[in-house]
Amino acid sequence: MISTPDQQAVDAAITSRRSIRAYLPQPVAREDVAQILRVAARAPSGTNTQPWKVYVLDGERKQQLSSAILAIHSDPEQAKLHTEEYAYYPREWVSPFIERRRKVGWDLYALLGLTRDNKAGMAAQHGRNYEFFGAPVGLIFTMDRIMEQGSWLDYGMFLQNIMVAARARGLDTCPQAAFTQYHRVIGQVLDLPENEIVVCGMALGVADPTKIENTLITDRMQVEEFVKFVD
Repeated sequence: MISTPDQQAVDAAITSRRSIRAYLPQPVAREDVAQILRVAARAPSGTNTQPWKVYVLDGERKQQLSSAILAIHSDPEQAKLHTEEYAYYPREWVSPFIERRRKVGWDLYALLGLTRDNKAGMAAQHGRNYEFFGAPVGLIFTMDRIMEQGSWLDYGMFLQNIMVAARARGLDTCPQAAFTQYHRVIGQVLDLPENEIVVCGMALGVADPTKIENTLITDRMQVEEFVKFVD
């Protein structure tokens, strides 16, 4: 099949998407963010329920949230009092998933020059999540608690649409499950209604090409490893 310019553009937006962990201070126009979300909202959802809700943070409010979370995150005893509301990761890690998880973590730390015994350095790097890795825009995603598993599947498609639409505009992202641990802090700072659960966060901006962490390219399985064509 001969690829068309449209196919090439879509493929490029998808395959160039990476989790970017350092950003330039270059601002992103509010209308650009709104248009990305407008496009992303065409994601499918069961019976058109559209379960997503988005809080877009920049400037002082983003800094307020970051400071509130980091104040707790930097205190191990306080951090222990904050736990996720839902299990993003499996409660028991098995092969091959545990090996993949370890590899991406150590590949990132190796780029940053962090060794296994540098616990403080690893904690500091993890803490950068809560600053949205320096991105000018932070997104917090929530959903009504009444929704069930199917809506979480729908939400994933919405998040992917955001990341692909951002790439089509020369912007970068990093989806961040790390925010779920501090859902109570997020609820207080953003005055979230009781019926909303924090799904995740996301950094949005222009990647800093000088930062070594942005050179990380994660492995992907070959099609033959995860696909079975059934005649």
